[in-house]
Amino acid sequence: MSEQKKTIEIEYFINTSPAVLYNSLSTPKGLAEWFADSVTAEGFEYTFIWSKSEQKAVQTICNEDQLVRFQWLDDYEDNSWFEFQIKIDEITGDLSLIVVDNVDFEDEIDAIEQWNKQIEILKRSLGSL
Repeated sequence: MSEQKKTIEIEYFINTSPAVLYNSLSTPKGLAEWFADSVTAEGFEYTFIWSKSEQKAVQTICNEDQLVRFQWLDDYEDNSWFEFQIKIDEITGDLSLIVVDNVDFEDEIDAIEQWNKQIEILKRSLGSL
């Protein structure tokens, strides 16, 4: 039986262009700079490698400079996915990255802490700290 899922949404302000941010969120090279130790892709199937573990995901949605969604293959039946939304404030022009993650209910706090750490690495890689 699958565990109960909860969708979390976290917003981060990032000082870069939508195209540069999109590249960091949607390409193996960009994702390997901040999300995993190594990332490869065959078509829309991505392999994420962290030290001694590996996970595969399919890029299910990709709208250039706006949105990228990945569905974890090992948790496919549990509907485990995450997405990156790129938004520009119409008034200020500020760019924000919204991370939406579908996590196990009891893992919410750990997931938020992990995303905070990962996005800090992303900002550093983009020179956006």
